[in-house]
Amino acid sequence: MCITYLLSAPYKHIHVPKSINKWKKAVVPVINARKVLIIDDSTTSCLLMARTLQKAGYQVITAMNGQDGLMKAFRERPHCLILDVVLPGGTSGFGLCRQLRAIDPQHSLSIIMVSTKNTPLDHNWAIRQGADRYLTKPFTEEVFLHTVEEVLAEHLV
Repeated sequence: MCITYLLSAPYKHIHVPKSINKWKKAVVPVINARKVLIIDDSTTSCLLMARTLQKAGYQVITAMNGQDGLMKAFRERPHCLILDVVLPGGTSGFGLCRQLRAIDPQHSLSIIMVSTKNTPLDHNWAIRQGADRYLTKPFTEEVFLHTVEEVLAEHLV
């Protein structure tokens, strides 16, 4: 016999056998954790951002290039995407953001672009490509976490 739990998007129903019902309290919070995909070719940046998000209770997936990131975005269905502007492999973060917004015009996926580029032109261009926010590296853990929470809260409305 199975029990069905109704979970938040992007999950529908998960059937849990009664025999593992005692672990429900440990499993359900991990399943309900907001999922964030980080696409950044810098291992150090990925690690720092991932640790910050994991400490705050987020489930984190990482990708080192645009092609892998796009594949993981479709497969993993994250709630939020952290996207570096400069990526290897021919697709920039701007291009990837544009691709994702063409597929998701309702903006159901939160996108935060990050980069060391700090000109008003870069900020404006990121927003015009469909990003919800633009953060200039380096940023503090507090600013980063606040920005993620802010864009996720906007999409819950």
